[in-house]
Amino acid sequence: MSIITQLIHSIPVDPQTGAIAVPIYQTSTFVQDAPGVNKGYDYARSNNPTRETAEKIIAGLEGGAGASAFASGLAAIDAVIKLLKSGDEIIAVDDIYGGAFRLFDKVYKKFGITVNYVDTTDVSTIFHAITPATRLIWLETPTNPTLKISDIEAVAKLAKAHNILLCVDNTFASPILQQPLELGADLVVHSATKYLGGHSDLIAGVVISKTEQLAQEIKFYQNASGAVLSPFDSFLLIRGIETLPLRIRVHNDNAQRLAEFLEQHPLVDKVYYPGLKSHPGHELAKRQSKGFGGIISFTLKEDTTAAATTFVTSTKYFKLAESLGGIKSLVAHPAAMTHKSIPDEKRRAAGVSDSLIRLSVGLEETGDLLEDLRQAFDKLAVQQAAHAATASAASN
Repeated sequence: MSIITQLIHSIPVDPQTGAIAVPIYQTSTFVQDAPGVNKGYDYARSNNPTRETAEKIIAGLEGGAGASAFASGLAAIDAVIKLLKSGDEIIAVDDIYGGAFRLFDKVYKKFGITVNYVDTTDVSTIFHAITPATRLIWLETPTNPTLKISDIEAVAKLAKAHNILLCVDNTFASPILQQPLELGADLVVHSATKYLGGHSDLIAGVVISKTEQLAQEIKFYQNASGAVLSPFDSFLLIRGIETLPLRIRVHNDNAQRLAEFLEQHPLVDKVYYPGLKSHPGHELAKRQSKGFGGIISFTLKEDTTAAATTFVTSTKYFKLAESLGGIKSLVAHPAAMTHKSIPDEKRRAAGVSDSLIRLSVGLEETGDLLEDLRQAFDKLAVQQAAHAATASAASN
């Protein structure tokens, strides 16, 4: 059975009414037959039929024992870190999502949980960073925003040999392209706001666990902390997932064409996209994923914030906005937007330069997106020529 057919038919028909769409159980509480005797639900924070259905669908997609849905991707990350205690250490990818860095550095650091940021594309670097206090390895692959690729299977073997949990942020790839649990990871997180939801109309996060024990621990923290996904957003998430395989196919095709165009453009310095043979993780990405995703990052030859700002404010179809993974194309300047919470020195060391631009390639016609990039580059070229002429006149 294909994954598309499997996904569509994993969404249940309502047994009570026959509704082919999952109902929205917009209720805070449930009537009990007797004290402590209920139909599987007592209070909507603890469980809700709509959210439960979304969790089961996503657990099935990732091949996990269970999933827990949260009110945001950061709430999902927060639940994973709650598995640790004071004195524990995390080894994390150096090119990390800014929100995760802020959570690690500004919240959990003061509780005695420390993070060592390393280049996880080199497994030996992870090995040398392990200490007796290391309890968790945190991977993003591809990373946000420079799209580094880490060997999930190799890191999983290393983690298992040292009795360390491995969590993979699978947001950029989605379960359609990459299956971290099958490659040995213990936990997978998603900002379901992105590709799982797919329409830029909800905020959500999910943690998928490989074992029933981990699933129950995460479920406990979901209930104890209370950052649960609402019934209506659970419904939106299910609706978005229904078309996930079809959307990912177009995201991939469009991004490949645009990355090839960018690689040849004279104003572009470097393109980060795993689908390009020039990408250092290209062969690894081919082995562990079924596609290269819809995110492209690139730097300009003029490595300045001003040049990047000109470009990102000149596009028409690529809307300047935070987030990614929706049907509409988006453009972002990570240094000033998604990664502004990371100190400049650390940000630049991880490859997030002043001119780095991130594209979330949507479902528009490829030709229209290519033309949009061309006209934005034309505007940048005109501005650069004007600045050069002004500088030349001033020197004379």
